[in-house]
Amino acid sequence: MLEMGNAANGAAAADLIRDVTEATFMAEVIDLSQTVPVIVDFWAPWCGPCKTLGPMLEAEVIRAKGKVRMAKVNVDENQMIAGQLRVQSIPTVYAFWQGRPVDAFQGALPGSQIKDFVEKLAALAGDGGLGEAMDAADAMLAEGAVADAAETFAAILAEEPENARAYSGLVRSHLALGNLDQAEGLLSAAPAGIAKSQELEAARAQLELARQAADAGPVAELEATVAANPADPQARFDLALALHASGQVDAAVDQLLELFRRDRDWNDGAAKTQLFTIFDALKPTDAIVLKGRRKLSSMIFA
Repeated sequence: MLEMGNAANGAAAADLIRDVTEATFMAEVIDLSQTVPVIVDFWAPWCGPCKTLGPMLEAEVIRAKGKVRMAKVNVDENQMIAGQLRVQSIPTVYAFWQGRPVDAFQGALPGSQIKDFVEKLAALAGDGGLGEAMDAADAMLAEGAVADAAETFAAILAEEPENARAYSGLVRSHLALGNLDQAEGLLSAAPAGIAKSQELEAARAQLELARQAADAGPVAELEATVAANPADPQARFDLALALHASGQVDAAVDQLLELFRRDRDWNDGAAKTQLFTIFDALKPTDAIVLKGRRKLSSMIFA
């Protein structure tokens, strides 16, 4: 399955936010917090600040997409629980993790502090194994198990639709299969929050290089052309494209650097632009990138 499909919008609010009583507190808070952090909101229908704080907390819990749960306790109906936790005024909010309270606050807070409170709590449980899943998907892709990698990346996106690494991985899976139009479609539809991320910018560069590869000429013929006329910039540029398409990335970079050295302004600086496209498609720490950027800088500032 290589379609992203309808990514899950997170667990339903009814699964994330529950009204809890003294009879269900143990199961819905203490026991549940062994595996997922639980926020307990002590409130009452007559409490004005509760009516402001409660919906703001609920919105952040829903935004956390299952990494945090919320239990609402009406203190008028559940005075024993409130007494045990020494709730003296409302709203009061407790955070439970692994069966015990780990954080709390009283009174209404601004939205930014509520967001920080929920994010801090969500971080206690880690990423739910998504990091390991992405490592596995990257390994599958590197080993040629492209369909399996794509399914894993899509499953991660169902949990976290704005996970830039997983989104980029799904794009790269399409590129590996030659599905360039599908890859371009995914990039065009990327969520605004990750559209300009480094991972997606790298995927865009990889897509551009893949389209160039489809039109690349034969390396041997272009090498002969450049050897016969080293001053021909178009032939050298075409050779660089062909070398990259054949997997000879280091050699492609060398040809582009030589072209830049000979005529940096040719075709509106095409050599420099192509070098940056190649660099963007690789990891910033790749040896080819580090060496290439160093050589290019030395020419620019010579």
